Amino acid sequence: MSETTKSPLVEVNDKVDSRVRELIGRLQGHRSVVRLVIILAIAFALFTVLKPNIFLNPTNLENIMISAPEIGVISIAMMIAMLTGGIDLSLVAIANLTAITVSTTFTAIASSNPDTAEAMGPLIILLGLVVGLLAGAINGVLIALVGITPILATLATMQIFNGLAIVWTGGKTLYGAPAFWSSVGEASLAGIPVLFIVLIVVAIVVGIFVSRTPLGRKVQFLGSNERAAKYAGISSKTVLMRTYMLSGVLGSVAGLLFIARNPTASADYGLSYVLLAIVIAVLGGTNPFGGFATVTGVVLATLVLQVVSSGFTAIRLSSYEYSIAQGVILILVMVIDQMRGGFSRKKKAQQVVPVNMETMTIATSRRGKRDAGKVNGGDNS
Repeated sequence: MSETTKSPLVEVNDKVDSRVRELIGRLQGHRSVVRLVIILAIAFALFTVLKPNIFLNPTNLENIMISAPEIGVISIAMMIAMLTGGIDLSLVAIANLTAITVSTTFTAIASSNPDTAEAMGPLIILLGLVVGLLAGAINGVLIALVGITPILATLATMQIFNGLAIVWTGGKTLYGAPAFWSSVGEASLAGIPVLFIVLIVVAIVVGIFVSRTPLGRKVQFLGSNERAAKYAGISSKTVLMRTYMLSGVLGSVAGLLFIARNPTASADYGLSYVLLAIVIAVLGGTNPFGGFATVTGVVLATLVLQVVSSGFTAIRLSSYEYSIAQGVILILVMVIDQMRGGFSRKKKAQQVVPVNMETMTIATSRRGKRDAGKVNGGDNS
């Protein structure tokens, strides 16, 4: 009589084998993360050797952590848009519009009653988030409902938001922000700036959203294969609308970080951040054609470029040379990915995002009910 159950030793061996295969699979799927850790370590070690007194100065290291959150959050927002196969060029304009809204509202109230303005500080910050939500909704309507290509839609809204900001401020820099929010920009926890902790929290939340929520999986599925997503019953309009609203909110979070670090607002702040965010998103492993991205990679890419920027400043190289370094790093990464069969349209077309059976069953059931309703409606007529 043959045994129908496995021995405990065989079960343990199978579990270990399964875990090892899973770990290897994750490392292969997130090669960009491993690569970025190596690049970050090399860059840090290089500038430590070249200028140890300047680069390892606590103030310099703190400045790296204070500067990273702004562009880091914008890059995460860019990653989400690119995950659908699109892009959002209006993120920096949304961030500036948010900062201007907060500064203007606070200053207007404080001019008549400073205490009331401080008491309404949390509501003013919330108003800034609403600005991002509305701006993202405008992008979503143009892309999801009207059907305009993302790069053109967000290019147009970038110009509109920038124009509104210039008209609003008269091209001048505004001063003023709630005191409690300015204190957030100056605070630290266990030696780590609170702004950097905000970046980590945002990254964790977005990571959970992308990998653990139904909407996050739909975003990946839509970016990987739009036609297959349609057959699975996924509404591309709904997914795109919500995705660009989320990226708009993240853009406003970046604007709030602007004004927390420095209680000023202007229409032309961070003009280079748009291209830099695209560089960071792609460097962090985001597929430019959609379907795959890693939040960890984007955060690491942000730190890599911040370390390089700080190191270039320490060895007294100009911002133009830093721009050259950005391009060289991006090209090297893209070449490596292409040689390994990375980012390509062919791979994107063949890529299949796993969808659990429950989702497929619900989608099939919905399509069946919809088709049945059409048949019944036709019979009744």
